[in-house]
Amino acid sequence: MADLSWLPRESGTKDHFLWNEAQFSLQAPGVMFEKKPVLDAAGKPVEGLYSAWITLNNPTQYNSYTTEMVKGVIAGFQRASADSSVITAVFTAVGDKAFCTGGNTQEYAEYYSGRPNEYGLYMDLFNAMVDGILGCKKPTICRVNGMRVAGGQEIGMACDLTISSDLAIFGQAGTRHGSAPDGGSTDFLPWMLPLELAMWNCVSCEFWSAYKMKQLGLISKCIPVIKDGDKWVRNPAVITDQYLDDGEIVYGEFKSGDAAKQAREYVKTATTSFERLDAELNRIIWIFTNLFPGCLIKSVEGIRLKKKFFWDQAKVINRHWLAANMATEAYLGFNAFNTKKITGKDTIDFIEYRRRIAGSSAFDAEFMAAVLAKPKM
Repeated sequence: MADLSWLPRESGTKDHFLWNEAQFSLQAPGVMFEKKPVLDAAGKPVEGLYSAWITLNNPTQYNSYTTEMVKGVIAGFQRASADSSVITAVFTAVGDKAFCTGGNTQEYAEYYSGRPNEYGLYMDLFNAMVDGILGCKKPTICRVNGMRVAGGQEIGMACDLTISSDLAIFGQAGTRHGSAPDGGSTDFLPWMLPLELAMWNCVSCEFWSAYKMKQLGLISKCIPVIKDGDKWVRNPAVITDQYLDDGEIVYGEFKSGDAAKQAREYVKTATTSFERLDAELNRIIWIFTNLFPGCLIKSVEGIRLKKKFFWDQAKVINRHWLAANMATEAYLGFNAFNTKKITGKDTIDFIEYRRRIAGSSAFDAEFMAAVLAKPKM
């Protein structure tokens, strides 16, 4: 064998991280970054190999992301991408109520509304967050611990796989609260669903159960998290028997009436455990660990390219529209949502809004006052 020992070589390992630990915080609101050992098939830690957990930490506001948290997510996925000891990046959140409900509506209402240029700069960060997920050189898994709504649904769909608590709900909220689901949903959903289902999901603000998401192929796993003694209980608020109602499959739909009320009361006091969810997560990570890493990421990115294609076509022009919209409908929508405790309503008066639009009214202070709810006396 030829002797190549004489060739000059650097020793040591270079640091390819763009950000230091200052981007991560254990304090809410913030983003936590943690490396957890890979577990083998017997549940034993594997020395020197890890999954990287990027965790949203703002549970009192349903893990909605602030501007600083967006920076933390970008930093977290870059760090996971550049760390050769990391097998998989896991995107999750604190608590059992919400993965993420999108952008922080308090920050949107009190700072960004009425400041289109500032929101455009924020959208540059948001786009970089989605780019960071789609460009991570490790498979990405969204571990859904609760609601995945609005922008939370979009950044979750940017991940390669989703495993979810069966208590989670999924959906968009923009058209009801002053925005459009242009952070990924209008790009990803027509690729992932038949066009009319994609349309309805984007515009209706209808929430779907984790079981319905699984049935439609929008998530990989839907796993019970209510534990009653030794028994696992499926989400009682959802129809989980496969049957037809007037010719339509209702599997995965939410129950209504007294059945829904009883289910909600049960869930409020039920004990939740993510034991089964995390066992499935560890099983997936172990499968990834036993694959050639180069072949794995090339295969992953070959699939991602389809999502990235549509995302890249529209993300810049969407950035400009979303910024401009902060001076009009988003101004109204986010301020209505943010003042719910004062007014008792989280939406504007849509009938009055449409009447004034039909009458060619100027969008001025009098217009806005007429459609926003008044403070409760």
